[in-house]
Amino acid sequence: MSDKNEGYKIISDNRQARYLYEILETYEAGIQLTGTEVKSIRAGKVNLQDGYALLRNGEAWLINAHISPYTASGQYFNHEPRRTRKLLLHRLEIRKLIGKVEQQGLTLIPLKMYFKRGWVKISIGLCRGKKVHDKREDLKRRQDQRDIQRAMKNY
Repeated sequence: MSDKNEGYKIISDNRQARYLYEILETYEAGIQLTGTEVKSIRAGKVNLQDGYALLRNGEAWLINAHISPYTASGQYFNHEPRRTRKLLLHRLEIRKLIGKVEQQGLTLIPLKMYFKRGWVKISIGLCRGKKVHDKREDLKRRQDQRDIQRAMKNY
C-alpha cells in the first residue's frame, strides 16, 4: 500500500464544541455519503458547527452538518447540503450511547471529520453542556498555563 492511503487527514474541526461542551467520551464513526458529498469533503467544504447526532430506532444520524454542494457537478446530480446522514457505528456502541443519552441527559456532538485510509470518518463526542462559570474557569486556567509556560521559557 502507498503512504497516501495510510494517512490521517483532518478535513474539518469543530473547535467551538470544546468551548461549549465538556467532552466525556469520543467515538469514531463512518458516514453514509453520496459521491458528490465525498468530492466536496475532499475539497474541504464542510462545516460541523451546528451539527449534532441523534439516536433513533437503534441507528445513529448526523443532523444539520453542512457539506457544500459540489461545484463541478450539475444541479440535478448534487446533494442537499444539510441532509440527515446515517452514522455507521457498532450495535454495542449504539446501545451504550442510547443508555447514556437518555439517562444522563448527554448530547452527541461531531468534533472532527477526517480521512482515515481513504474513508471519511467522523469523531463524535458524548458531551455535557458547560455553564457560563465553567467556560470562564477554563479560559482562566488556559491563560494561567500560558503565563507559566512564558515564565519558564524566560527563566
